[in-house]
Amino acid sequence: MVRRQSAPRLEFEAAAIYEYPEHLRPFLSEAPALPGVYVFHSESDTLPLYIGKSVNIRSRVLSHLRTPDEAAMLRQARRISWICTAGEMGALLLEARLIKEQQPLFNKRLRRNRQLCSLQLSEQKIEVVSARSVDFSHEPNLFGLFANRRAALQSLQNLADEQKLCYGLLGLEPVSRGRACFRFALKRCAGACCGQETPQAHFLRLQASLERLRVVCWPWKGAIALKESRPQMTQFHIINNWLWLGAVPSLDEAATLVRTPAGFDQDGYKILCKPLMSGQYEIIELHTDCRQS
Repeated sequence: MVRRQSAPRLEFEAAAIYEYPEHLRPFLSEAPALPGVYVFHSESDTLPLYIGKSVNIRSRVLSHLRTPDEAAMLRQARRISWICTAGEMGALLLEARLIKEQQPLFNKRLRRNRQLCSLQLSEQKIEVVSARSVDFSHEPNLFGLFANRRAALQSLQNLADEQKLCYGLLGLEPVSRGRACFRFALKRCAGACCGQETPQAHFLRLQASLERLRVVCWPWKGAIALKESRPQMTQFHIINNWLWLGAVPSLDEAATLVRTPAGFDQDGYKILCKPLMSGQYEIIELHTDCRQS
């Protein structure tokens, strides 16, 4: 049974189409009310103006009249294209990849961060480590993803201020053994530097306060397929080490995408970690031999 659109919805669509630049209106009539990614193209097909995603492409495209920037983008657009997906996950992953690859004029730039850092906790000490030297997909006891070393140290300092941790024991400033630090006199340090708190208690408080930032290690032996379906479409998203390798319509084609990623993909991790770990999707472990990228 086909659901009828409500009168207010039809009125909204009619008004939105009327306000759209006339040369774009033919594309609106064909835009599907399905999940996926849409692209506003300029006169140059090599540089898109904007790439977006939605669970309803038609509705989202029609809503692009809310701000002066969107109006300016529409005036420059010459055509609209779209790629349908099986659901929201596929739309999120495809959008992130296309934005990173094509760098549209009106999108926030997404680039692989070569200075990506994290905080690593080991043997009662904490240090900043770089994704260039450590595999963030498999290295244990990493906390937080930061644009660079400076951002990681600033986050650690903020944590110390919140929890009254000792800068000296965290390596943020020099400390003299048995001597109270300056922040202890200001009651901003609990006193691990001068015996008022044991190093073990200080470490346990640090560990507990970092837990919310823990970077989850890739929990499977290799690549997996995440199944996503809607009526008339099923996709298997092939993922390895938090990197989306692409989507195929059947598991028989998964081997064409399986490989070992060259590095940690921060955007993929942010999109995939919570949904994968929550169990909301069907996951199939792939036993195909991986090809090194």
